[in-house]
Amino acid sequence: MEHRSPIASRYRELTGFWKWFTVVFSSLGLAVAIYHIFYFTVGGFMFMENSYLYLLMAIYLSMAFLFFPMTRRGPQKLILAIDVVLCFLTMVITLYLAYQGYTIIEKGWGYFAPAHITAMAIIMWILALEAVRRTAGTTLAIVILVFSLYPLYAAYMPGFMEGHSRSFFTTANFHALSMESLLGIPLTVFGVILIGFIVFGVALQSSGGGSFFLKLSSAILGGTRGGTAKVAVLSSALFGSLSGSVISNVVTTGAITIPAMKKTGYPPHYAGGIECAASTGGTLMPPIMGATAFVMAAFLGISYGTVALAAAIPSVLAYLGLLIQVDGYAGRNGLKGLPKSELPTIRESMKEGWFYLFGIAVLLYVLFIIRLESQAPFWAILPLLFCAMFRKATRYTWRSFLEFIQQSGKLLCELIAILAGVGMILGSLSLTGVAASFAREIVALAGGSMYLMLLFGAVASFILGMGMTITACYVFLALVLVPALVMIGLNEIAVNLYVMYWGMLSFITPPVALAAFPAAVIAGANPVRVGFTAMKLGWVKYIVPLFFVLDPALVFQAPWPLVVQAAISTTIGVFLIASVLENYMLGVGKLGLGTFTGTFVCVLLFGGGFIMGLPGWSMDFLGAGVAAVGFLVIFLSRRMRGGGAEPAVV
Repeated sequence: MEHRSPIASRYRELTGFWKWFTVVFSSLGLAVAIYHIFYFTVGGFMFMENSYLYLLMAIYLSMAFLFFPMTRRGPQKLILAIDVVLCFLTMVITLYLAYQGYTIIEKGWGYFAPAHITAMAIIMWILALEAVRRTAGTTLAIVILVFSLYPLYAAYMPGFMEGHSRSFFTTANFHALSMESLLGIPLTVFGVILIGFIVFGVALQSSGGGSFFLKLSSAILGGTRGGTAKVAVLSSALFGSLSGSVISNVVTTGAITIPAMKKTGYPPHYAGGIECAASTGGTLMPPIMGATAFVMAAFLGISYGTVALAAAIPSVLAYLGLLIQVDGYAGRNGLKGLPKSELPTIRESMKEGWFYLFGIAVLLYVLFIIRLESQAPFWAILPLLFCAMFRKATRYTWRSFLEFIQQSGKLLCELIAILAGVGMILGSLSLTGVAASFAREIVALAGGSMYLMLLFGAVASFILGMGMTITACYVFLALVLVPALVMIGLNEIAVNLYVMYWGMLSFITPPVALAAFPAAVIAGANPVRVGFTAMKLGWVKYIVPLFFVLDPALVFQAPWPLVVQAAISTTIGVFLIASVLENYMLGVGKLGLGTFTGTFVCVLLFGGGFIMGLPGWSMDFLGAGVAAVGFLVIFLSRRMRGGGAEPAVV
């Protein structure tokens, strides 16, 4: 049964002239991006940085008014006159600003501009807010509106929120014309790096990559106990790392994995919860992750490869914890794997889809070895599209190729609207000078306490993650909170990943739990129950950020011997914690949580695992000792009852 995504209705299905219009302009946008990213010159002509970004806005931001209807109610397919007006108004203004790119910088129009340019800046401000409202929802649009107006009332704010107030016209000019607001770091990252990775993800999916990852995951894990759930975890990790979108991951892989899990004995709410927890982690899984990771690299002034490497161990730990819990549930409830007759072999899967892995290998080679981050996805797309043409099932037809171009345009226009809006938060804090004072004030408020600061960071990230996209949440906290955490001695990369993790957790944590709603629709379950199940299954994700922010070795910010030691001890710790959470341990069996002895054992094992995740050899030995006491109690209690350990049949 095919499940229609609740998210799919956000897009207007264009036909006729407007479909061709978006295909042509999406193609033009890719051509402009390739010209700029590969440093092509025709007659010695190269784009100014601001002119290039205005051109991308002219193409993609304008199309947001075509792809996204003004309201979710009423006719969705019909293009209204207001949509056309907003589309062409955006296009005309941004094309004119692109033409004036050099003059804007030379004459400092970001602060003082002629009257007609200021009028355009005000209109551009309004258009950007409306684009955010259509693509990301009213909540984020209101948040950005409040922050974009902040320079008007900054001088009247109390305490560390007080800043330098600016006039309305100066604020408008700064937002639309400077390189620190609409055209700030988020949009620059979009134009230089993200655009290629988004297109690569679409190429991978449109050529059948999602089906390949599901088939490969089934071949590897489908025959183990609870195999369908493990397939959901692995395929969501693989697909999510390339799509970078939690919701699309739930909808794409969940449409197949959730019914399969239900068929093999998993309750609907549990099947939906597994998919939610697995899809959320994909945003943090290299090699591609999500848009936030690229913005993070720009903020830190480091290569994206460094960010991806830093995220590797934490993301593996998070998925390891989920796999252990899934296996524990299957073992506790006697769920079996799929019969071999229903499973593909690894050889068959690789024979049909080896070129997907080849494309990813090319991506990684150019990204990490040649170190051409912005060009890497374009080089990877070439072998992917070329090899896809040799199999009938994956071969592009003229129609499917046009759909590939249009789908790229949809995602890019959505992303550019959100990132441009997020840039205005950054711009307002920069214009008022508040960003520079936030860190000192927050440290003073926390009394210099590291753990209180980390608690502030977790709570702030989680709350902001409810109303914003992960990228918007991260950008705000990277300006106001991360510097404070770094100021008290924490590692900069670890702290940035810490706030990113906590912002992401709102996707699986009630009352928001956005990922739970599409999963619940597919599973036929209650969204709140799906959300709480996903939260329980994702508990390791709540703990891992504390481990790596206290021990930078887990994000490769230490010598290799310390990295290996931290990875091994934390892996053991995660195994113990995840086993306790599911009340079942591989090789041991049921832990008896709920009985006096069993609860005592679980406390010891959980405590030992948690201590082993903390930095230092002393913590490793202490944690191992506490866990050993727990195992000793299990051994003695079972010996007294005359029973041995339960068999561990994987």
